[in-house]
Amino acid sequence: MKILYFYQYFTSPKGSWGTRVYEFARRWVKAGDSVTVVTSVYDKSDLKPNQLISQFDVDGIDVRVINIRLSNKHGFVLRVFTFVAYAVIASWYALVLPADVVVSSSGPITVGIPGMVAHYLRKRPWVFEVRDLWPEGAIQLGMIRNPILITIARFFEQRCYSAASGIVALSPGMAEWIKENYKHSKIEVIPNASDRQLFGTMPENIALPSFTENKKLILYTGTMGKMNNCWQIIKMAEYLQEIGENNLEIVLIGDGKEKAELESYTQKGGIKNIHFLGILPKEEIVGWLQKAHCALMVFAAVPCLDTVSPNKMFDAFAAGVPVIQTTQGWIKQLLLKEQCGLTVMPEDPKAMAEAVLALVNNEALREKQAANARRVAQELFDRDLLGEKMRAVLGEIINQVV
Repeated sequence: MKILYFYQYFTSPKGSWGTRVYEFARRWVKAGDSVTVVTSVYDKSDLKPNQLISQFDVDGIDVRVINIRLSNKHGFVLRVFTFVAYAVIASWYALVLPADVVVSSSGPITVGIPGMVAHYLRKRPWVFEVRDLWPEGAIQLGMIRNPILITIARFFEQRCYSAASGIVALSPGMAEWIKENYKHSKIEVIPNASDRQLFGTMPENIALPSFTENKKLILYTGTMGKMNNCWQIIKMAEYLQEIGENNLEIVLIGDGKEKAELESYTQKGGIKNIHFLGILPKEEIVGWLQKAHCALMVFAAVPCLDTVSPNKMFDAFAAGVPVIQTTQGWIKQLLLKEQCGLTVMPEDPKAMAEAVLALVNNEALREKQAANARRVAQELFDRDLLGEKMRAVLGEIINQVV
């Protein structure tokens, strides 16, 4: 197959972002497919273009980089501009590059523009990969309030779903929402995956800072923005310090618009059991995750975020680390069924502290959940398994259209 993939946040494990497209694409190349990824420059990516359009060979993947820089620290207007600019330039590739099937991977949803160009003007089978529900998430978070913009955004969303030859949703919750609201019948659920090869083995010569010695390590990795309610972690750390739980160290790895404010609060409040490390390459996060007693996932208390499929959870599973998280949808059901983590309510730092202490003070429970996490990574979310499932979906859609 000749696969053309539009995704604006592409990175390899040398970067600090999810590697779903990289991992799937390199497997498809190994299987004999030709894969071209058209991307831009994310501040957590390892790609360093030196001109408007750069071309890289990344483990056999033909990567075309449009030198438009994205950052979670950008304001709304600048983010929208970069999304639209990428979509316009990427549409050229939708017209000129050969492809048996085209994939557009959101967010942002504007990545659907080059996909529809390829579909309507070049008659290519087109798969819309849904990583988050947009604009619903932005509306629920209050990021889009203007009624006219909401109407335009929802109209464009509807056009993406109706035009797609097939839809790949990254969680059952997303698939259910799309079916309920847009009546699309060709939806496959292929969540993010666990990279057991990368996260399942402790790196050699790993040396963590001295503050971790003889301590239980509680880890958060990822963005610190509005949808990621990291204030719950800060307040939890404050509460644990107040009640005298001094054998814990909480580490946040990542960046985002709220990071500076979170750091300032901890410093002014004298919260000593929390540490901010900034952005680290995915390969360096492995050692931290392997040493962690549990991994945290926190999100704002809006219904749309109950459908998320966060990379950090699958990384934790691969490392055999139980998860403590706040969403109330499919992940809550998964953790309850598979006994590989605990769920607490969002915006309840005391409940999160109690969950952390439950794992810290009950080693048998922690070991049971760790073993189940490793099992789930292998049986349900293995990267090879889901990469092949995605490849099969693309092949089926090509055959259906032909």
